[in-house]
Amino acid sequence: QVQLVESGGGLVQPGGSLRLSCAATGSIFSIYDWAWYRQAPGKQRELVAIIARGGSTNYADSVKGRFTISRDNAKNTVYLQMTSLKPEDTAVYYCWYPGAWGHGTHVTVSS
Repeated sequence: QVQLVESGGGLVQPGGSLRLSCAATGSIFSIYDWAWYRQAPGKQRELVAIIARGGSTNYADSVKGRFTISRDNAKNTVYLQMTSLKPEDTAVYYCWYPGAWGHGTHVTVSS
């Protein structure tokens, strides 16, 4: 069974940066995609970024050019580098792997 643990969230001012990490334990296979989702208060969970086994990536339009997803298969870890953060990026960020969700890490963008 796969378990995911996110870290790296916190409070940051608009324009700032954060790096989220998601470490996985269990039967992880590099052939699968990983993804980051987020859920803002009162809104549905939405896909932020996804990275395929070959390293190709896709992003939500709202974060393109500001966020970067990457993976380290040797460490069973996926990252989300977030720059030029905006108040509307405030949300709980969740890591996803097929069949598993992390518990989420809070990101608050506020002055």
